[in-house]
Amino acid sequence: MYLVLLGPPGAGKGTQADLLSRDHDIPHISTGDMLRSAVSDKTELGEEAREHMERGDLVPDEVVIGVTRQRLAADDAAGGFVLDGFPRTVEQAESLGDIMEQDMGRSLDMVINLDVPETELIRRMTGRRICPTCGRNYHLVFNAPRSLGECDECGSDLIQREDDKESVVRQRLEVYQQNSKPLIDYYEDVGLLINVDGRGSVEQVHEKIEDILG
Repeated sequence: MYLVLLGPPGAGKGTQADLLSRDHDIPHISTGDMLRSAVSDKTELGEEAREHMERGDLVPDEVVIGVTRQRLAADDAAGGFVLDGFPRTVEQAESLGDIMEQDMGRSLDMVINLDVPETELIRRMTGRRICPTCGRNYHLVFNAPRSLGECDECGSDLIQREDDKESVVRQRLEVYQQNSKPLIDYYEDVGLLINVDGRGSVEQVHEKIEDILG
């Protein structure tokens, strides 16, 4: 089973990819994991990626595509995978198709797009809190601390990360919508896109995806 998982920040892609990986015994491959692995292994592409990452720049398409080609050549990806965070552009999607056809003799089975209303995404992300001392994560709605604003473990004051503040969240979502529409349209045009309602509990969303996969 060869899958791509799309969705905006806060949609739960990583969580759902982990569940699909577990249930179907296929690797969950994320862009971040691929790049960190390449950097750690000190491959030629990894060194190039590291230079961009250390400067805070976006890693160029050709480097991300090259790292993806190397990752998909690993033995554990031969029988399937779930990609999370790649592709991000139509150009990357076309390259993924070429890699699979030319290197693997395969094609994608499905592209699952987790569709979550903006109001719900904002609620999910702006409610997140973290303990700066012990690192424990909370959510004001889904996993609230016993005492408002204080960590259950060490009593430190909880903080909200900068990128979880509402103004930043709205900006991230706007950028995502602008950048993702061509990619979603591309996969819809080639008949691979399936939209899944991403609202509900983790288990409920997982059941929706499994129902589609059959």
